[in-house]
Amino acid sequence: MEKENAYSKPVTLKNILAFAIPTIAMSVFMSFYTMVDGLFVSNLIGTSALSAINLTAPVVQLVTAVSTMLATGGSAAIMKKMGEQKPEEAREDFTFLILVNAAVGLAMCAAGYAVMDRLFQGMGLSADVAAYCQEYLSRYLLFTVPILLMNNFTLYMIASGKATLSLICSVGGGVLNMVLDYVLIAVFDMGIGGAAIATGLGYSVTAAAGLVVFSRRENLLHFTKPAFRPQVLGSAAANGCSEMATALVTGIITLMFNWTMLRYVGEGGIAAVTIIMYVLMFASSLYTGYSYGVAPMISYYYGEKNQEKLKKLVAVSLKVIAVISLVTAAMSYAATGPLVSVFARPDNPVYGLAFTGNRICTIALLFIGFNIFASGMFTALSNGVVSAVLAFSRSFVFMLITMLVLPAVFGVTGIWLATPAAELMALALSAALFGKYRKRYQY
Repeated sequence: MEKENAYSKPVTLKNILAFAIPTIAMSVFMSFYTMVDGLFVSNLIGTSALSAINLTAPVVQLVTAVSTMLATGGSAAIMKKMGEQKPEEAREDFTFLILVNAAVGLAMCAAGYAVMDRLFQGMGLSADVAAYCQEYLSRYLLFTVPILLMNNFTLYMIASGKATLSLICSVGGGVLNMVLDYVLIAVFDMGIGGAAIATGLGYSVTAAAGLVVFSRRENLLHFTKPAFRPQVLGSAAANGCSEMATALVTGIITLMFNWTMLRYVGEGGIAAVTIIMYVLMFASSLYTGYSYGVAPMISYYYGEKNQEKLKKLVAVSLKVIAVISLVTAAMSYAATGPLVSVFARPDNPVYGLAFTGNRICTIALLFIGFNIFASGMFTALSNGVVSAVLAFSRSFVFMLITMLVLPAVFGVTGIWLATPAAELMALALSAALFGKYRKRYQY
């Protein structure tokens, strides 16, 4: 009942950060899973292998999309029931959704192997890069179920008062990933396939811990006899569809970036895009972690009908995100050289492309945090439609517009300008919808 007591505390910056700091740290370490792969792959194998990780990203994003949808949507629905004082029903729904995740993971794994041979045809890739793509993805798909469970257990640990444990699992998984990347690639010479296995085993730490933790009945959330309620699955899917849309269209936009870079620069351009994505992903993990941390609070206060706490929580959150945005943008711009040199040597042509790209894309960090929080807030308020509109517009519609227009006008520079321009357009939409629904939710 520890977490229930935490929800009853006053809404102060200190108490909010008690929720958010573990999830911010957790989100940062989760972003390391992909970044560490890139670091070891680029330095121990080469930038062609780094390009392959980017080319497989759309498939990885598909797995992430489904798990994120069920995790964020399910967490919002379950914590809302907790706030309505329906704990047994919430636990039945929790168990049911975890079983759904396992079944979906098995189905996605099978489907991935069925279509893998045809995924990279027609892209004009060199034989080496195509082989790297196939090797990486074939190993990664083995861990589809643990990846889905990891994303779900991460949020459910936070919601049930185990944020510190969630952080420990994420840190442990990140460290294991780093160690195994070196051991499997440098020592056992397993190449890019070793990087995929290291990532999968890192994810499995949280999945395994979650199975143990939620088997204990003393926890606020724990496994019980599931109740088959199709409406619960529908509600979770509807509430989490914005997060799923974000992950899905991120994969689509990644494809667009890759195709555009292949056209303007070649495979070296894909490596440069990969480096920029790592930097943006690392900074965005701060906003995502904060939003994940406060989401259960938003859902609980909404279910409790406590408008005073909800209003204060949102107001403080906007100030926190503004500070994080300014700090991350300044640091990313100032540290562009060292950040890029971690992945590519200064004498590598990829370095110059990535240096210029990071300087331009850093502008997006001033807007991304507000857009992530707005989408997450509406998900937590069980308004999946508005959240989906925000996420889909930000990640697909606006990115599609900027990716089609700006490169045609400015060339390679336009590719880098696409992300800041899309995020600025999304910020205007977020502000409009935020104002429109303020009276309904009293935030």
